[in-house]
Amino acid sequence: MPLSPVRRRVHRGSLVAALISVLTLTAAPGPAGAVPAAVAPSTAPSHNPYTGPDGTATMHGDTASSDTTPLAGPGAGSLASTRVALASACPTVLVGSDGHPVVLCTPIFGQVPTVHLLDPADGSSLASLKLTKGSLLGGVYAYLDHQDRLVVADGSRNLLRVGHRRDASGTWRLSIDQSLSLSAVLPEGDAVTGLSPDWQGRVWFATGGGVVGVADDRTGRVTSLRLPAGERVANSISTAPEGTAVTSTHATYLLTADADGTPRVAWRQAYDRGQARRPGTLSWGSGSTPTFLGPATGTDYVAIVDNADATVRLKVYRTTTGAEVCSVPVLKAADGPASENSPVGAGSSVFVAGTYGYPYPALPEGAGDSVPASADFAGGLTRVDIRPDGTGCAVVWDNTLRSAAVPKLSTATGTLHTVVRDPLVPGTRGTGPLDPFRYVEIDPATGRVTRSEQVGVGFLYDTLQMAGTVSPDGAYLQGTTTGVLRITAG
Repeated sequence: MPLSPVRRRVHRGSLVAALISVLTLTAAPGPAGAVPAAVAPSTAPSHNPYTGPDGTATMHGDTASSDTTPLAGPGAGSLASTRVALASACPTVLVGSDGHPVVLCTPIFGQVPTVHLLDPADGSSLASLKLTKGSLLGGVYAYLDHQDRLVVADGSRNLLRVGHRRDASGTWRLSIDQSLSLSAVLPEGDAVTGLSPDWQGRVWFATGGGVVGVADDRTGRVTSLRLPAGERVANSISTAPEGTAVTSTHATYLLTADADGTPRVAWRQAYDRGQARRPGTLSWGSGSTPTFLGPATGTDYVAIVDNADATVRLKVYRTTTGAEVCSVPVLKAADGPASENSPVGAGSSVFVAGTYGYPYPALPEGAGDSVPASADFAGGLTRVDIRPDGTGCAVVWDNTLRSAAVPKLSTATGTLHTVVRDPLVPGTRGTGPLDPFRYVEIDPATGRVTRSEQVGVGFLYDTLQMAGTVSPDGAYLQGTTTGVLRITAG
């Protein structure tokens, strides 16, 4: 999951060239006689009419958090990368129907969340707007509505809609078009972690303190419920026609709303949260924003990754009932039992990226100590397919690729896109300030890298497990600790 830092260790020293190791892929057997296949593009979740374009409207592509995109990405041929320097960590990179990227960043100095409107041609900042500072994870998650406005909760417990337009002189401006206070249901000191609209245009939100609410900024009505004592929400939430999926530090929920908009629990499924937080994760519990996926409607199932001690498991539930479809060990090839990232889901296929040992420069308040205290970054990427009859799942392949970002799957080309963090010393699993970062494209049928381009070395290029976005012009936009990378066809 992406991180908006409030404290940062800046690694100093010259950036040096580094050798890039060739990662050995360990194939795991799938079902007997099965032939791995690319994911069909016709099983995407239905479009939420209250968001911008699918693939670019939310950090995870859509309100289902599928981490898929209908856009192709960089074209054929050589690749080129440029860095848009914003002196900020930029976890949220979205693109509206007008083609303008809208980026939510946290500056290294001051740590005041700032919205940037970028030039589609070169990524330069056309306008910026500072928001009220809140918690470490508060404000990280946002989305673009159907009018290309950024919907976000600020540190003053207000739900904002931030629009962009040219003024009379032709200069681009960002402005707060709408504001609704959530303070009636949010206690002082609590903050919104994730938010997403439902199919009636209401905005669902969840807080670090375990409040799940529904806000209608057209009427001003805000309702809520509180999860059981001790349960926190440390990641974003997902919405589908069937309801809203929320994964707390103890369980996954599907919630629906009564006629008056009051949220209620349709089902709850507890998972194994292990004995403590793991190195490379930001909370004690699942690191997943829940993912809707499925072969029929695109939202037949809900998937998360648990935090079990020995080996983490992919958990898949039926959306309608919450019945468990499967519980499958993942990330075994890399021996990295942790994932802070939302699974990628398309059709009957799920892709899980490991984050065990990733060196985050800051942790949310109350994250607690990890067990063990530290570890090398293990990485790992696993594909799991749900059986056609929905009676279980099987691992298709499992490898040691060290993804340093949330992967995105293009259903247009059948390609996984991400940025990997290679070890400075080939053949090791160490993590250091001079590690090289490399954009890669992966064949989802085999898990093998088909194309790559080194983007940089060290702190300036650290993608910090943040999500990338494919823009309509084919550029791959990836947030880093210091700005945004643009990977294009050279």
